[in-house]
Amino acid sequence: MKKEENELVDVLIVGAGLAGVGSACQLRRRSPELSFTILESRAVSGGTWDLFRYPGIRSDSDMYTYSYGFKPWVNKSAIADGGTILEYIRETADEYDLNQHIRYNHKVVSAQWSSTDNLWTVTVTRSDTQSDNEEPLIIRCRFILSCTGYYDYEQGYTPEFAGVDDFQGEIVHPQFWPEQLDYKDKRVVVIGSGATAVTLIPSMANDTASLVMLQRSPTYIANVPAEDPWLKPLSKFMPSSWVFRSIRWKKVLLQQYIYRMSRKKPAGLRRYLLNEVRKELGLDYDVDTHFTPSYNPWDQRLCAVPDGDMFTAIREDKAEVVTDHIDHFNSSGIELKSGKHLDADIVIVATGLQLKFGGDIAYCIDGEKVDLTERFVYRGMMLSGVPNMAMSVGYTNSSYTLKTGLTANYVCGLLQKMEREGYRHVIPTPRDEMNEAPLLDFDAGYVLRARDIMPKNGDREPWKNYDSYTKDFVSLTLKPSKYSELEFH
Repeated sequence: MKKEENELVDVLIVGAGLAGVGSACQLRRRSPELSFTILESRAVSGGTWDLFRYPGIRSDSDMYTYSYGFKPWVNKSAIADGGTILEYIRETADEYDLNQHIRYNHKVVSAQWSSTDNLWTVTVTRSDTQSDNEEPLIIRCRFILSCTGYYDYEQGYTPEFAGVDDFQGEIVHPQFWPEQLDYKDKRVVVIGSGATAVTLIPSMANDTASLVMLQRSPTYIANVPAEDPWLKPLSKFMPSSWVFRSIRWKKVLLQQYIYRMSRKKPAGLRRYLLNEVRKELGLDYDVDTHFTPSYNPWDQRLCAVPDGDMFTAIREDKAEVVTDHIDHFNSSGIELKSGKHLDADIVIVATGLQLKFGGDIAYCIDGEKVDLTERFVYRGMMLSGVPNMAMSVGYTNSSYTLKTGLTANYVCGLLQKMEREGYRHVIPTPRDEMNEAPLLDFDAGYVLRARDIMPKNGDREPWKNYDSYTKDFVSLTLKPSKYSELEFH
């Protein structure tokens, strides 16, 4: 591999997953005159939706808001399986002729900014190389748009369990699901109570000899219709694109209403959610133990089950929820703190994900290393003092793609402004001192574990992360002050 120091593109997009493909499409739509390259560390596109292969993998957000605003979701399922989402992403890439711009097995290692040249020099390694002696690939660019997401693709989160080496069965993390795993007529224990666990339970329930969802504490779980009730009536009178936009905005406003309720009237929302569970499982079921969290709704992410499929598996005695703490593993299963023993042939550790902010890329500005944790986040996408760079990260309390779409649109507008007015670089620069706060106001385990690797949230616009699509839509697209506290040079 040779150094290619003369290679120069206007925009370098890192990641060919949902956000990377969507951002590249926006760039083609709005700024076709700009050159761009997409670097993907894996051998294929699709990001999360190609990486995860566990049974039943699906979106935990509705597809009307999780899909791209410029490409209507036409599938009838409001909650889609992973294969359908992957097909949607790749179909979008085909429609916008992106494949010629994607370089697979290209991992970005570092990026160095030169104020003299107004360029990033990006060092890339190719994972398919057979020689240790070849030099890394060098690409220069004017702007970096990082779409790596915030999950660590190389490792999931697995707590340390006593006696785990004594277990004679198989232990599986959903992030690395074995292609040939045979759970037919096996005794399976799924450790966890989040989105992955509530997806696995109904997907495996018909095939296992026994199936237990073992949780330390409950999660709020809501039954949602697999097909949106507005779809059929609206389809009789509107073209599909109008139907999509109508349902999309309905979903946006409903998501925000529920989140607002969780902040202002948590007791009322809590009561409603638990009453819905009781309707599903009956008055004799111990909802207080197994489905009543100790926290308020949306302090952690609320899980959705389409058409109540998980509740159906429990009602039909194909699955069981056990709320207890693990004492230790032994050769035949798991011994619980209560003294109960769970026999298992397979244990699935659905205990969560690890975060890796910024794709683990080492950034330098004029030779000085950039400590991301010391930077404030500008409008949920750029970093204070870092020129010509944006990061595409979605919402925690709403569909991820809503924010990544706004980010791509904003970056396109920013690049157009710079091109039109002859600027070479732009730097987010706070005008006044700010109090700092955690970037994500969210108590999920994967967020709490990663707070020390996150940049800072400010206490005022444009440095405060609102987690509200409507506020961001107005702030990033309509307000004349959308470029406030940016220095252009």
